[in-house]
Formats: sequence, structure tokens, C-alpha cells
Amino acid sequence: MATARKKMHFPLKVALPMIWNYIKNKLKEQIKAVAFIIIYLVAFKLIVLQSPPENALQVALGVGMVVLGLAMFLEGLFLGLMPLGDRVGVQLPQKTNIYVIMLFGLLLGFGATLAEPSISTLRLAGEGVTPWATPLLYRFLELETNMLVWAVGAGVGVAVACGMARFYFGIGLKPFIYVLVPILLVISCYFSFDENLKYIINLAWDTGGVTTGPVTVPLVLAMGIGISKASGKKNSEAASGLGVVTLASLFPVLGVFVVALYLNTSTPKPRTEIEFFSDSYRPKAIEMLGSEDAVKAIAFQRGSSAARISYYGDLEKYKNAILSLVNDRETSKKLLGNLSVYDWMNSKANEEEKKIISERLAEKIEEKQSLKDSQKKLNTQPTNEKTTNSNNISSNDGLLSVFKKEAIQAIFAVIPLVLLLLLVLVILLRDKLKKADESILGISLSLVGMAILTTGIQLGLSSLGDQIGRTLPMVYKTEAQETGRFIFKNFNKDTMVSAYNNRGQLNKYFYVVDDSNNIKAVPFDESRYDKTTGNYEYVRKKEVLWTAKLSLLGITLVCLFAFGMGYGSTIAEPALNALGITIEEITVGTVKRSKVVGTVSFGVGIGLLIGVCRLILDIPACWLLVPGYLILLILTYYSDEEFTSLAWDSGGVTTGPITVPLVLAMGLGIGGGLNVIDGFGIVSMASLFPILTMLAFGIRIRRRQNSHLNATEEAKDGK
Repeated sequence: MATARKKMHFPLKVALPMIWNYIKNKLKEQIKAVAFIIIYLVAFKLIVLQSPPENALQVALGVGMVVLGLAMFLEGLFLGLMPLGDRVGVQLPQKTNIYVIMLFGLLLGFGATLAEPSISTLRLAGEGVTPWATPLLYRFLELETNMLVWAVGAGVGVAVACGMARFYFGIGLKPFIYVLVPILLVISCYFSFDENLKYIINLAWDTGGVTTGPVTVPLVLAMGIGISKASGKKNSEAASGLGVVTLASLFPVLGVFVVALYLNTSTPKPRTEIEFFSDSYRPKAIEMLGSEDAVKAIAFQRGSSAARISYYGDLEKYKNAILSLVNDRETSKKLLGNLSVYDWMNSKANEEEKKIISERLAEKIEEKQSLKDSQKKLNTQPTNEKTTNSNNISSNDGLLSVFKKEAIQAIFAVIPLVLLLLLVLVILLRDKLKKADESILGISLSLVGMAILTTGIQLGLSSLGDQIGRTLPMVYKTEAQETGRFIFKNFNKDTMVSAYNNRGQLNKYFYVVDDSNNIKAVPFDESRYDKTTGNYEYVRKKEVLWTAKLSLLGITLVCLFAFGMGYGSTIAEPALNALGITIEEITVGTVKRSKVVGTVSFGVGIGLLIGVCRLILDIPACWLLVPGYLILLILTYYSDEEFTSLAWDSGGVTTGPITVPLVLAMGLGIGGGLNVIDGFGIVSMASLFPILTMLAFGIRIRRRQNSHLNATEEAKDGK
């Protein structure tokens, strides 16, 4: 009779070093995965973009939280969620029928998608999208965000259900590809002719890369392996769960397309900025955005001066509204949101608005100085006036606020998935939870880890990606970019000097001290000098990185950066290395893991390069998606079933919780820097091209193997 194993107890002095070593090793794994891409981005910004990361402390804190959160989340996943999913996946086919399995797969796919860390990036992707130029895209990303997430979740749910049926009946992946991909391409082409729907194409295809992360893939693979074993389908493709990642990448695209068609019937068409904020259109604008305060805030946060002038209709009211940004802190917060007045001036204000605010700020500084002088004369302490920077998210209050919000999102994402697995295990399968303490610890780690991870993504990775994206076009642009302006009161012209420039022209210059306390000469612009007041408006600019003659070199550097980022971030992805090991085992060592990792990473690098070029050149999405996927269909036809699943799955495993936020934020940043309406599409390119390179690699390997077999047979016949 077997005896139950007793739990081992260690003294605290022995246990603590063991626990610390375990934690240290786990953190090292995540640091190793994140280190290259972070160092690469920071080095590129310092060396090529010639500027340090903005809010460096915030970014560093965010990256640290990503490392800690990812380590905790993955450990909790392996301790808590994975054992539950594995037990359900093994027992469910033995005690129920395929229809119950498919229903459970539908619910599991939906729940797992909500728990994906990368799905939180979709909630942050709406900045820069406007309700007048792209009303449907704005509605998706700002007003109906939950509907977007549910559409993606429903797509993954259907994918898992179909995947379970596929494993159960032993159906190959090719029929699904031949049906799904043409449908998606036809819909994409149809959308491209609609002025609202065309801006959904890139978003929809990007969601396919967001869904296949560290939660969905392991749970679904565990179920697929269990079902294939229970059904007696022992072929290597089904037994390893291959192909389900592909379905989980394609069905969400279809889900977003379907919801977009539904919402488009009740969404207004794009219109000009002036028309959207006009009095005649005001009722419809309020109906769309929810309130008049929201309309006013959008005019300041995302509109140009034309939007604000159109909203107020009267120049005097408009000027008073601009002054209120400086005079009234509450009004400024209500109109600008998280933007500070200085950031708003540099990013949204026109020349007249900057002048109004600069003059008022100069007056306030002068008033404060005179107040301090008078207080000194009276021997009193200066008033304790608290100042806040609404854009400083790294303050304690800001950090706690973001963490609290993300913690609530983590609870709503993880707990329903856990309850679903427990209900199926206890009620439907009539089994009990083993190692309850371990499971509770794992679920707790998943919750806390996900909250820390998504907070870190928002503070660090998304911020860094946006900074890189917005400044990347400066590498090849030939015009200086304004970074701030200041009013010099009572400007003394006697401080100026005359000097010849490199074209032999005599100009006047004066000296200023920059943020690094370096003295530099700047040219004097007579048009910015007010003779009446004696004030001079100084406009600080970021000089171009390359001259017009070297703009081609600048574009080359951008392309090299995109390729290096894709290749470097992918080669460190744990999921890709796991796929490489699987392929090496299936092919009995004839295909090496290193070859697979290199081929997929090369594909992602090319995909990012193409995606960045698409944004720079503003190429319509269908021009790349349709030819790209048609080539994939042709290559799939000539590829065998087993390698088809491996190749198509590789497009999903490359987009992990580190890569997606960075790439998505970078794409949106580039779009913002170039004033491109739609900044999505880079993730979809990073998913398409590794499939292409892997299919080509598989066909080449198979032909080489066939040639070797033929040569061997001929040699035997010759004997």
C-alpha cells in the first residue's frame, strides 16, 4: 500500500537563502529577456537621436516594474493557472463530449484574452486619434474600448473552440487557413473603400499579434494536447498542440471586423475639424463624446487652433479661454487633462496662443518676484504656494493612481478565468483542487504581478516607445523642430554680437544658457522683438540631426534601427526558443533550434522595417497585407502540414508582453510625429513576415531532405 509523502519542513535560516536564490534566478531570466531591447533603445536615442530619455526616472521605474511584474506573473501562471488548465484539459475529453469541450474552449479563450498583459496596451492606444478625422477608430479606442476587447476575446474564444474540434477530429490546419485568410483579405479590401472602415484595417490585424501571449498559449496548448491524447489522434501536429496559435491570431481580426461593421452604421462620417466644433454640429458632437465639457477638452487636447476658434466662435472668448490655462489651475486641468501648460504649448498651440501664454507667464513671474521682494522688506516668510505638474505621472499620487487602476483591471481579468477553471474542475469533472496552498499562491502572484507589469508597461515601455517613435522622423527630416519658447523681458540689444555665417552673411547673435548650463549663440530674429515693450520672444529649437544631403543616410538609419529592434527583441523571446526546441524534437534534430530562432527573428526584423516604412511613406494597409498573405497562401500550398502549423504559429509567438507594448507605442509615436492619422500596422507586419521566412525555410529544408533521400536511393540502386 502506497504511503502519502510527507511535506518537508526547513528551518527559516535554511529556507530564506533558498527562496532568495530562487527569486534571484527568476529575476535574472527576465532581466536577460528585457536587457537587450532596453539598452538598444536607450543607446539609439542617446547616440543617433542625440537626446536622453525624457522622464528618465519614470522610465527606469517602469522598466524595473516590468521585470519584477513579469517574473511574478509568469511564476504565478506556472504555479496556479497552468496546473488547473492542464488537469482540466486532460480530464475534460475523458468525461464529456466534443460540444461541451468546444463551449468550454470558447469561454476559456475569452477569459484568457482578458488576462493577457498585452491587451492592456489596446486601452492606451487611443492617444492622438481624433473624433472628426477617424470617428470610428476614436469610438473603438476611446468610447467603446470594452467592446474592442470583447471582440478580440470572442475571436480567441471561437479560435480555441475550433482548435479543440480540430484536435478531436484530427483536421489539418490548411483548410482553416484557406478559408479564413481569403475572407479576411476580402473584408480588408472592402473596408479600404469606406472612409470610416479603412482606419480599422491595421488595428484589426494588429490585434492578432496582441492576443497570443503567455496566458492564452500555454493554457490552450495544455488543453489541445489533452484532447488529442484522449481522442487517440497521436500525430505529431495534434499531439504538440500546433496550429492553435494561428487560429487565435486570425479569428480576433474577424471579430474586430464584425464589430466595426456593426458600429459603423451608427457612427458619423469623417469631417473637417472646423465643422466638427462648429455651433451647427455641436449637438452631434456632444452626443458622440457625452458632454460639452468633453467636446471642449478634445478641442484643446487633440485639436489645432482652428478647432478652438471654431468652438468659441468669438475671438475675445477664445483669447480668454487661452489665458485661463495660466490663470485658473482647475480650468487648465479640465481642459488639458494630463498635459502641462508647457507641454501643451510645445505640442498643440499655434504662434498666437504661444505668445499669449508666454506673455502671461512672464507677467506672473514678475508678479511673484515683486511679491517676494515686498515680503523680504516686511521680514515675512514667502507664502507657501503649492505647485503641481499634472504631467508628472511618476509622483507618488500618480504612481499609486495608475497602480490602483491596473490592479482593478488585473482582478477583473484573472479572477473570472480562475473561477471558470475551478467550476469546471469541481462541478463538471467532480474533482477536487490539489495543492490548494500552491494554487492560491500562484493566483495571488499572477494578480500582483499583472498589476505591477501593466503599470510598468504604461510608465516605462509605452513611454519609451512613444519617445522613440515621435523623435525617429527627426533623423531624416531637414527642418528644425520647436521645443519651447520664452519671453525675455526688457531685452538688451547691446548684448548682441555680429558674426558671419558659413554663407558669408553678416548676422546678429546673442548668447543663452541651455538646460545643461552650456552657453551657445543663437541668431537674433527681428520679427520677434517688440519695440513697444522691449520684450523678445526666444524660440528654442531642436536642430536637425542630418543635413539635406544626408537625409538618405537618415532614412537608412531608421530602417536599420527598425530591423535591429525586431531582430534583437525577438531572439530573446522565451516562447520562440520553446518553439525552436519543439521543431528540433519533431524533426529529430535535422532542423536546429538556432536556425529556427534566427529565421523567425530575421522575419520579425524585416516586418518591423516594412511597417516603419509604411508609416513614413503613408502606404495604405491593403497594399502590403493582400500581396503578403497571398504569397503566404502560395507557400502554404507547397509546404507540408506539419511545417505549415509550425510556420504560422511562429507569427504569434514572436509578439510577447515586452515586444507588443514597445512596437505598438513606437508605431503610434511615429504616426504622431508625422501627423499620420493611423499609426497602427507595425505589429501585423511583425507577425506576417516571420511566417513567410519560416515557410520558405521549411520548403528549402524539405527539398534538401528529398534530394538527400533521392541521392541515397540512387546510390543503393547503383549497387
